[in-house]
Amino acid sequence: MAAPASDTSNEAFNACVAGLKDKAIAAGVSRPVADDVLASVEHLDRVIELDRRQPEFTTTFADYLNRRVNPRRIEQGRLLLEEHQELLQRVTRETGVPPAYLLAFWGLETNFGSYFGRMSVPSALATLACDPRRSSFFTTQLIAALQIIDEGAIAAEQMEGSWAGAMGHVQFMPTVFLKHAVDADGDGRRDLWNSLPDAMMSAGQFLQSMGWDPDYRWGREVQLPEGFDYSLAGHGQRSLAQWRELGITDAFGQPLDDLELQAKLIVPAGHRGPAFLVYKNFRVIMGWNRSEYYAISVGHLADRIAGAGGLHNPPPTDTPALSRDIIKTLQQSLNRQGFSAGSADGILGPATRRAIRQFQARNGLTADGYPDQRLFQALELDGWTQ
Repeated sequence: MAAPASDTSNEAFNACVAGLKDKAIAAGVSRPVADDVLASVEHLDRVIELDRRQPEFTTTFADYLNRRVNPRRIEQGRLLLEEHQELLQRVTRETGVPPAYLLAFWGLETNFGSYFGRMSVPSALATLACDPRRSSFFTTQLIAALQIIDEGAIAAEQMEGSWAGAMGHVQFMPTVFLKHAVDADGDGRRDLWNSLPDAMMSAGQFLQSMGWDPDYRWGREVQLPEGFDYSLAGHGQRSLAQWRELGITDAFGQPLDDLELQAKLIVPAGHRGPAFLVYKNFRVIMGWNRSEYYAISVGHLADRIAGAGGLHNPPPTDTPALSRDIIKTLQQSLNRQGFSAGSADGILGPATRRAIRQFQARNGLTADGYPDQRLFQALELDGWTQ
């Protein structure tokens, strides 16, 4: 008689964990820690559910930005800027990362330490390491988590974080923790859960390691002239002097500085929304999180915490979120017409935006690489609703 499915699943998980234990010990984790921690891990069905979940609809830039850079978070960030001034200035002296940026990362990652995640990190990572989809990556993360426990940074039962294993005030993955976490308060432990000095200095060290340039900001909002060629947005860099020659001004309408500083133009909500020139530090922020929306939100929140006002041209809030199926249909239509949008995966990535931009330019539309009602009409597609 066949064993019940749950028994079979448990047997497979237990066998996988036994193999993970051997790999951890071979990687230098002490046998007592490997034995103790891995004897207690559980398969978390919820983790697999979250890993598989893909949002039905895309998030508009307006929704993304307004949820993350809101009046309450800005005000709290300004209060914390004053409260932790001495610590933040110390981090800036040692890493070059200004206080407002440290607070912006902290605010976006855990709402200033109010929510770290409640998943057991060892169990979550063991669950993902035993799942074939990204087993290699999460095996490495699990071993790193065991090494963190082994060094005494935190007890296994206290190691809680996100479903994917991100931990502490600034949500470091275990491998990032091992490489970049520091003991800034001198207590002998690298504690990103209970020590704000450790967390802030570790964030600064991580950003510094990725090339943070203390002489420049992340980027800035700009104004584009009438008739601007939007095909110049989203790829390639030019100097500020060159952008200036093309008629771009700062957000107040003043000429840009005549400098050789390299910048890329981004229009995350299309020609109706704000435009940004972004610098080297923007790419550093994306080393933390690969989303342009995230990087803009970090930069803008940092500006607001430091005292700047809101965007001069806020993103339109009347743009509908597009379903993944609609984006797949859009990609398929572009591909059929010879505009390479890549795999029809329902993700509005760089290849799809490039294909949209090429189609728009060919058909007399504003070539901003942004899907709007006119694009759908030109492609004779349904699915756009206002």
